Amino acid sequence: MEGEERLAETYADEMTVDEIVRIAKIAVELGISRVKLTGGEPLMRKDITEIVKEIAHIPGLSDLSMTTNGTMLASLAQELHANGLKRVNINIPISNDEVYNKLTGGRVEDALEGIKTAVQVGFYPVKLNMLILRGVNDYGVIDMIDFARETGTILQLIELEPININDAYYSAHYKPLDEYENMLEQKALKVENRQYMQNRRIYHLPDAKVEIVHPIENTEFCMHCTRMRVTSNGKLKTCLMRNDDLIDILTPLRNGAGDKELADLIKLANQKRVPYNRDQND
Repeated sequence: MEGEERLAETYADEMTVDEIVRIAKIAVELGISRVKLTGGEPLMRKDITEIVKEIAHIPGLSDLSMTTNGTMLASLAQELHANGLKRVNINIPISNDEVYNKLTGGRVEDALEGIKTAVQVGFYPVKLNMLILRGVNDYGVIDMIDFARETGTILQLIELEPININDAYYSAHYKPLDEYENMLEQKALKVENRQYMQNRRIYHLPDAKVEIVHPIENTEFCMHCTRMRVTSNGKLKTCLMRNDDLIDILTPLRNGAGDKELADLIKLANQKRVPYNRDQND
């Protein structure tokens, strides 16, 4: 899951559809109106359509989206859309097949087909998440902008985060996005800030949009964050960057906790929320 530590030789006890939906329902009753399904790869679950359908029917939910690598999306897109999934973010590091295969082990053709199918069936917007790695895919940004223009998708350029990687890898491949912002500034017809998304900038190019995501050392990213994650092993997690304040909600749920007790755990997790960037500056 996004921001979840990988533990060697440790496997999570997979949450059931009912458990996932119950947690989502309680969260929505507390005022959370948007749910995103992430991974790992959520499309690997054989019951993913059922999960989507059940969450989409929760009263009060305004948006249901998913982050996926897109390689299995072409065959599932129509069914997922019909059952209430509204938007998809697709992780795609580059459009070059050889480099894509080295990075992911998969075929870029599968991801590209998934992206095109997502647009065709009506997902909107379809966003492409391009994690920038210095010396690996940083040369491919222009090609990805062109692909976004051709497909009617939105490209998100994302800085590398020091999560689940060692210091040597981070030092070797971290690249600031300043040069891309300078290039986009020159080409943009309009630049806007997403006020409720860390004030990230959207560059409106002729027939294309590009967003810049600066998660590192970014006070805006931390101070405006309202997200809460549920890890694959049922822990409530308020910060992408930290794992020292997790609250177990799955164990109480499986031990017979009522909805009020589970709601109180969600409230407690939110009360313990501390901006990661603030800690780093103390």
